[in-house]
Amino acid sequence: MELGFLSPIFDRPGPWASVYFDTSWTTEDAAARHELAAREVHDLLKSQGADERTRKAVYDALLALPRSSASPGRALFATAGEVVLDPALARAPSGGPHATWGPLPHTTPLLELTDTAPTCLLARIDRTGADLELRGPFGRREAGQIQGDDWPLHRTPNADWSERRFQNSVENTWEHNAGLIAENLRTRQAETGAEVLVLAGDTRECHAVHDRLAPEFRGTAVIAEHGVRAPGRNAAAGEEKLEKEVEAARASYTHRHVAEAMERFQAGRVPTDDGRVGAAEGVPALVDAAREHRISTLLVRPDGPDLHREVWVGDEPDQVAVRRTDVQYLGETRPVSARADDALLRSAVATGAEVISVGPLAEEPGTPGGLPVGGLGALLRWPYGGPPAEGSTGGSAPS
Repeated sequence: MELGFLSPIFDRPGPWASVYFDTSWTTEDAAARHELAAREVHDLLKSQGADERTRKAVYDALLALPRSSASPGRALFATAGEVVLDPALARAPSGGPHATWGPLPHTTPLLELTDTAPTCLLARIDRTGADLELRGPFGRREAGQIQGDDWPLHRTPNADWSERRFQNSVENTWEHNAGLIAENLRTRQAETGAEVLVLAGDTRECHAVHDRLAPEFRGTAVIAEHGVRAPGRNAAAGEEKLEKEVEAARASYTHRHVAEAMERFQAGRVPTDDGRVGAAEGVPALVDAAREHRISTLLVRPDGPDLHREVWVGDEPDQVAVRRTDVQYLGETRPVSARADDALLRSAVATGAEVISVGPLAEEPGTPGGLPVGGLGALLRWPYGGPPAEGSTGGSAPS
């Protein structure tokens, strides 16, 4: 999961109010339940020491949230009397609203409550071009249009010599447009960062475009069985089926990606002949890796006990240590106590690392289960000389 959108809350000092709120009520008493839940959040934050301005900002923001079964919930992150970020949730938090007050934003629940499937670039194709749409955690939005040649496009049944030449020209137009669409899709995919490509519409042209995609994009491209470029009023059933195909393609990519990451993690835990490892697990090893910007992919198992472990942090993402006395790693700051998962997520976002939740997906057939030990692990940007012993705080120089 890409968490770059969290940068605004990691670029500011805390303390932070972190709230996960259900907005799916549509019953007759929904307004009363909504207000009661907002009051509950206010009181929870007060009991944890949150300042009055921040409590009021959160309370007012919660009351202003629209209620809809199509919008299950919202997260809010606030500090110094201001709600800084309020991303939508794909699933409502269970057991009522959740509210915490701490030195860092509590972001781990986002891995379970937001849409973590990859962004998909949907191309609705015909023989003249394509309309593009992005589908992802942000919802859906138009992503432009590709327009090819519009003449000649239609073959004729006549079989004489001149007509055969014309029909060859028609097929040349189709082939030209397929190549043009494929090249533009490569550019758009690179620009948008979409990890999945779905081709829908004219079957012949979709296959022609697929065959012309660069190999690295062809492997993530799916040809849908439904959908057209310009759906009419009678195409509702086809659109519903296309929607399911798009979501299936996103889910399939997620499953493959998690399985590959877990396989790499399992292999990286085994030391090479010279004693180096390409993966880390356990809070001391991960803290060392975070300080040295060695984390390439952070793996989080939501039920792991290490998520709640205490670490000490400073103002900067790489100012993190297992013990408060490790001032050489915390800089000229007043270290504060924080959860290990919050500190490591902050570090991962700051250094551009990927974050993967390995909860239910890690239990899929063929995927190593029960890893990482303790619930936190990482694939490293470069191998290093081995994990420190439990309780160790010394850094490991890259080798």
